[in-house]
Amino acid sequence: MLSRRSLIIQAPAVAVAGSFAARAFAADKTITVGINLPLTGADAHDAELIKDGAMMAFDEATAKGGVGGYKIEVMVLDDGTATAGQYDPAQAATNARKMVSDSSVVAAVGPQMSGSGKAMSPILSQGDLAIITPSSTNPDITDPKFASQYRPAGKAIYFRTVTTDAFQGPNMANFYVETLKVKSVFVLDDSGAYGVGIANTFQAQAEKRGLKMLGRDQLNPKEADYTTILTKIKSLNPDSLYYGGVGQAGVKLVKQAYDILPKLIKGGGDGMNSAEILKGAGFPACDGWYCTIAGPNTLEDPGAKPWVEAFAKKYGQQPENYSITAYDAAKVILDAIDRVAKSGKDVTRSAVRDAIQSTQLKTLQGDVSFDENGDIKSRVVSVFQIVHDPKSPDDDMVHQYKYIGVAPQGT
Repeated sequence: MLSRRSLIIQAPAVAVAGSFAARAFAADKTITVGINLPLTGADAHDAELIKDGAMMAFDEATAKGGVGGYKIEVMVLDDGTATAGQYDPAQAATNARKMVSDSSVVAAVGPQMSGSGKAMSPILSQGDLAIITPSSTNPDITDPKFASQYRPAGKAIYFRTVTTDAFQGPNMANFYVETLKVKSVFVLDDSGAYGVGIANTFQAQAEKRGLKMLGRDQLNPKEADYTTILTKIKSLNPDSLYYGGVGQAGVKLVKQAYDILPKLIKGGGDGMNSAEILKGAGFPACDGWYCTIAGPNTLEDPGAKPWVEAFAKKYGQQPENYSITAYDAAKVILDAIDRVAKSGKDVTRSAVRDAIQSTQLKTLQGDVSFDENGDIKSRVVSVFQIVHDPKSPDDDMVHQYKYIGVAPQGT
């Protein structure tokens, strides 16, 4: 279902010096916004839905003649590789350098994955290029404790329209304890930055809440067979399983866990809230899995219904919640560009970064603003369960994920 509508759209570098001639012909000015997502590999379908969400905003701006007197070009870069079979941090770093080296690029949307975010952040920081992720949740990237590693130039450049796994993992642990009433759990991760991080935060909170930890193990995303570890888990007889990770290992886990642990309560983070999981693992294997997203369930908000319908009409498939957070990320960038242009300043990377930092914008998911580290101030985590709706396509995110509610935020 991956469309290849021009993976890279390059725009020429444009001088934005504040001369009278440049101001007089502001309508002819062009600036570029980047998009970096894994459009190759295990998460390509979800990456496409995220890209399309961002493009909705940019296409709207183009239809109105640009923003703040500027024409917006979009540079779409793929950080997935056939070798990795999913996102590839090395490719993400290459893409970051490509954006930084193009003087017309003033901001970017992405990445989808935290492993890519960790690789990109130091490069973007040195290039003074702000990026807004609609889906990567590892807290280290924006944690001031790691500022020297991920933002060596000082200022926050990695912004989020989702909250982090400092909330997503622990709140799901609260849900396991308070709502599912389980007494024991086995935890898995897929060895990636996101998977390990969210599994760690889930486990720490689960133990704090008195959930008996029967074990922790790691899945190799490139291995085909997880039956040995699943058989070991079965012998321990836990009440539940928690998986931190994304689709490459997740699809195989869902399929094989259905065969070996069919009655076990199973859940994960937003890596399991995925059209790729639905499409790759199928039904009945997916049925019953719980998962979270690191934000509100905007898909079912009546206020977002016209947008959801417009997305489905334009792209021929239903969006996911992170399509909306990508749209909101793009809207934040466009709003920042507009505010800089209207202030009379040149639309530079630094000026756009500062404007993003000071954002106070009403979006589809609600009011968006950021703390000094780039994290969205909202801390909502939403819980879903996969419940098969045979009347809808199996990979339809709107109808195959049943919204349970906001995850408990207890201590």
